[in-house]
Amino acid sequence: MQLFIIVLSAILLSITATAQPGRLRVSPDGHYLLQPNGQVFFWLGDTGWELFHRLKGEEVRYYLDNRAAKGFSVIQAVLLAEFDGLRKPNRYGHTPLHNNNPATPNEAYFQLVDSTVAWAGQRGLYMALLPAWGDKVAALWGVGPVVFDSTNAYTYGKWLGRRYRANSNIVWILGGDRPAAKDSLDWRPVWRQMARGIREGTEGKALIAYHPSGGSSSTQWLHREPWLDMNMFQSGHGNGHDAPNWEMVTRDWALQPAKPVLDAEPNYEDHPVDPWPKWDPDKGYYRAYDVRKQLYRSVFAGACGVTYGHHAVWQFMSEREEAINYPDRGWVNALDRPGAFQAGLLAGLMQKQGAFIRIPDNSLIANNGTTKATHMEACRNEAGNTALIYMPVGGELIVNAASLKGNTFQCQWFDPKNGKYIPAQIVKTAEGFKATPPSTGVGNDWVLVVKTGDEKSADRRR
Repeated sequence: MQLFIIVLSAILLSITATAQPGRLRVSPDGHYLLQPNGQVFFWLGDTGWELFHRLKGEEVRYYLDNRAAKGFSVIQAVLLAEFDGLRKPNRYGHTPLHNNNPATPNEAYFQLVDSTVAWAGQRGLYMALLPAWGDKVAALWGVGPVVFDSTNAYTYGKWLGRRYRANSNIVWILGGDRPAAKDSLDWRPVWRQMARGIREGTEGKALIAYHPSGGSSSTQWLHREPWLDMNMFQSGHGNGHDAPNWEMVTRDWALQPAKPVLDAEPNYEDHPVDPWPKWDPDKGYYRAYDVRKQLYRSVFAGACGVTYGHHAVWQFMSEREEAINYPDRGWVNALDRPGAFQAGLLAGLMQKQGAFIRIPDNSLIANNGTTKATHMEACRNEAGNTALIYMPVGGELIVNAASLKGNTFQCQWFDPKNGKYIPAQIVKTAEGFKATPPSTGVGNDWVLVVKTGDEKSADRRR
């Protein structure tokens, strides 16, 4: 019997080790991503752009363990990396293409990609893979070189699709920090062919998005493209504090046909605030508070999730690499910065409250802020019995309860800094109620969690 248990345990462990998260699909209403069991999937991404280019296998596993433990669900990484990714070998001495030709990928290079996709799946993570950074298609900035045309983009895309069609934990992201068209230049034919190749290679099972340059959205060029399943925008790092990413979500959420949308690159934690191309560190850095404000406001505005990033982690800064745009620490140290933990708290909040299916509803806020820094965002569920309101600066909150069902309110304050819940004292008014968080002022951001019910039903329960 002991031998049987040992053998059975080994079999179960083997099955668990090779299992992958189920393939994602778009919800019928077009606004969210669904898992195979019909549950809504919350995208909490991390930008590990240079992962395949700069890490060895053991470092990759260390990184994935860290992100999985914090509650991340998606890792965004680039196959043909930005920083001389075609000519500078990876840590095993391999470049991704033979003779820089997308039609002849280097098998040895992609073995680390194969392993990483499997390791991510074992940890319940999805890989959002960029086939190439945008400088390999559009020669606007960066070292490139441009190697793609419509013909080899299709060939490369189909090769990737076939290679990874059995991996259910992959989302494909085209673009890579570039516009799809600019002035008289139009790179959409290249991206269309790459998407067509991926679709054919995966037998139609691919989920495809597009990552644009800072301050822009894929909706500007691609919303009606049939191959584009979800929209991404990049509020970025160059627009100072409180870039209004909630406005970008609101705009894209309302488009038809409806498609999921998210901020795939808001301001990175510990990134210089000064705009490109200087990135002057003397102007200060974005810290955890700046990160939280962008994460929460975009999600509560209706996004299907959001991506966190750290300025040292995306480039995997270490003594081996030249520092890019003044990171203030190495990547291993940066993994446990406060913003990374707090991003995971956001995902946990959404799970606990069952508010994945969200309807953005700022009518709940009767006294919204008059500046970007004080702007609040609110959402509720379809039943109207749960609402979440994020305030970036603590102060009195006046809630208009007209869109909520029921006439009793059970409220808690959720602290985005540590994940603690604190009972909220409320004062009822004719329209709703007022509440003030435990701490106020700049740096004291809070979420008010509202549950409603009927007073008569509540009395019967008592």
